[in-house]
Amino acid sequence: MAKRRPVSNPLALAVLAFMFARPMYPYELATMLRETGKDQVIKINWGSLYTVVQNLEKHGLIKVAGTTRQGGRPERTAYELTDAGLAEMRDWLRELLSEPQREYPLFATALSLIGPLAPEEFVEMLEERLITLKQGIASLEAELTKAREQVPRMFLIESEYLLAIRKAEVAYVTDLLADLSGPMKDEVEAWRKFQQTGELPADLEELLAQSSGAQKEADQD
Repeated sequence: MAKRRPVSNPLALAVLAFMFARPMYPYELATMLRETGKDQVIKINWGSLYTVVQNLEKHGLIKVAGTTRQGGRPERTAYELTDAGLAEMRDWLRELLSEPQREYPLFATALSLIGPLAPEEFVEMLEERLITLKQGIASLEAELTKAREQVPRMFLIESEYLLAIRKAEVAYVTDLLADLSGPMKDEVEAWRKFQQTGELPADLEELLAQSSGAQKEADQD
């Protein structure tokens, strides 16, 4: 029996999920992933697909289903899901669907590190992002409208989710821009002063002092 292990690569999960339907050649997998738009929700390095397939076989999650050869072309190997692979796939899907995961979106990373920018530049970047987001929403809505005429909704729910996330981000960025020129005006001014003088706001100085004091106490224990 293959040793159970957590699947940490979304591309590996996609490979297992597609092989649930039937055995597939790696090139078929690549085609299916592209045609079904999985590259919109999974960061795919197409060059690593064969490596992923090899690793899944190595760990007993898939196995060779058969080989074929046409004319003078290289031999092609089809792979199929094993019982262990089916169990791993279902376990990980259950986990991802039922338990919110700690993710690290790059936009949130940037928002947490805006200090080196001037407030005016930050506002400008947010306004540019807002334009791009709205354009993307319009494009995705058009694609979904067209797709719904031919494809059952069950095959479009990941696109619906992406659309909802983008709309939520538009709402947040819009509110943030309004707050920067309204309720957060004093904080923005303190930020601008830091840019001009290098002087940290008093509340931030106090926070850093508390953090430093807590660290010294921890070092002494």
